[in-house]
Amino acid sequence: MPLVRIDVTQGRSPQELRQLADVVQEVMEDVFAAPPRDRYQVVTEHPAGQVICQDTGLGLERTDDLVVLQVFQQGRTQEQKKALYATLAQRLQERCGLAPSDLVVSLTANDPEDWSFGMGRAQFLEGDL
Repeated sequence: MPLVRIDVTQGRSPQELRQLADVVQEVMEDVFAAPPRDRYQVVTEHPAGQVICQDTGLGLERTDDLVVLQVFQQGRTQEQKKALYATLAQRLQERCGLAPSDLVVSLTANDPEDWSFGMGRAQFLEGDL
């Protein structure tokens, strides 16, 4: 169950934001084997100048189209993580016109006890999931 935060600078249409989120979800299903309807995404738009991502000395040129993805997940291998980065870059470029240099992805691993899906319960620990 990945939880994905999608941070962008204001300026995309609602349709463009939905397309971006849909492509990200498709990749979560294809690469991380997230089940259908296992979709947890938070899309946040920021005013110009409030998303600052430099290139870490890699020589990357960034634009105002920058997308920052934070993915909270558990149990993925290094190979799955590398495949996620590559597939996201490819599909977002193909389907959303996002330059690969304008995509920053950070994965955070956690454990089953770190999730509650509602009702004040720990569904993974209590056997619901």
